[in-house]
Amino acid sequence: IRLTGQLIGLAVYNAVILDIHLPPAMYKKLLGVPVTRDDLREVDPELHHGLMQLLNLTPDELEFLERTFEVEYEDLGELHTHELIPGGAQTLLTTDNRNLFIDKYVDFVFNSSCEQQFAEFKGGFDRICGSSYVRYMRPQELELLVCGCSDLDFAALERSTIYDGGYTKSTVVIQYFWQVVSEFTDELKRKLLFFATSSDRVPIGGLSKLHFVIAKNGGDSDRLPTSHTCFNVLLLPEYSTLDKLRERLLTAIHNSEGFGMI
Repeated sequence: IRLTGQLIGLAVYNAVILDIHLPPAMYKKLLGVPVTRDDLREVDPELHHGLMQLLNLTPDELEFLERTFEVEYEDLGELHTHELIPGGAQTLLTTDNRNLFIDKYVDFVFNSSCEQQFAEFKGGFDRICGSSYVRYMRPQELELLVCGCSDLDFAALERSTIYDGGYTKSTVVIQYFWQVVSEFTDELKRKLLFFATSSDRVPIGGLSKLHFVIAKNGGDSDRLPTSHTCFNVLLLPEYSTLDKLRERLLTAIHNSEGFGMI
């Protein structure tokens, strides 16, 4: 667990975007920001809904539940009971203390139940980033550093793309290329990003911050587009028709692992 924290810390330190999806509460905890009831909705929607329903119950309905300030959980096949407050086993849930019950339950989910494991994870992360600018960030900003932006704004990418080998933005095949790409679904756009850059993640600041190059790779031919993923360069033959470019490009991105094709 500590090693995982170190790896994520190294990725943040070196501005490497990862294809991982941690819950927002994780970034809050890494930065020492208290978690809330709303964070539970992201992790366990059913549990969150159940706890919120307690706020709508009448005193008689709560009394009928006979619920105490305890939580049952399973660990390695064994059932355990945890008191949410001192003397929780003898404290019945009522309308007067149900907000306390919900808050203590949320605290158990995010803190008490995983205290040792998270301490190891955070220890690994802090070893790399604990004394850096990261500690002054907001949780949302840290999330962007770890997994990038979700906005696939290919219009911004088109405006910032660099052309090489004789291509310009007005070259016919380049216009074909952007016309085809504009018709792609988000899934295909991510595959194109992966094919050309070895990552389907959007960098911080959006696709306009990606140093993306389209270079000429010969005249019209049946060769597939290729890529130099280390340099974010797409090598594109000067296909003679729109349909041919579409077919060759789709074939390439569907049959490549992102490290170029010959």
